[in-house]
Amino acid sequence: MNTFQLTIMTPEHSFVDGQAESAVLPASDGELCVLAGHAPMVVTIVEGIGRVTVNGEMRRFAASAGFATITPDVVLVMLQTAEWEDEIDIKRAERDKRRAEEALRQELSEREYNMAHASLARAMARLRITNTSHN
Repeated sequence: MNTFQLTIMTPEHSFVDGQAESAVLPASDGELCVLAGHAPMVVTIVEGIGRVTVNGEMRRFAASAGFATITPDVVLVMLQTAEWEDEIDIKRAERDKRRAEEALRQELSEREYNMAHASLARAMARLRITNTSHN
């Protein structure tokens, strides 16, 4: 199978850096499947579940907001956070979800509201990936 260079970065670290057969990213208008030879584009990434296939093995990860630049042989994804499904701390994700829901019930500035909403979306993606991995 054809491969492409996939790099997924967060402010803290390089999450993925190598050859991949496919990447499925949670984009603003639905999931985007990237294969070698994909048309060039820039896409907005939203909180959700991503999938990467390397050497025939698919791994899922919780992705936060960011963006991706795609060319036929190189994909660069920049995210605020990314976590492999088997590394997610479920108790922390549940705590983050409760905290964000409580914050959204308060009177907030637009900036505080947007931050709380993003925090809730990240927590929900982390919980969704851990719940679906047990099915």
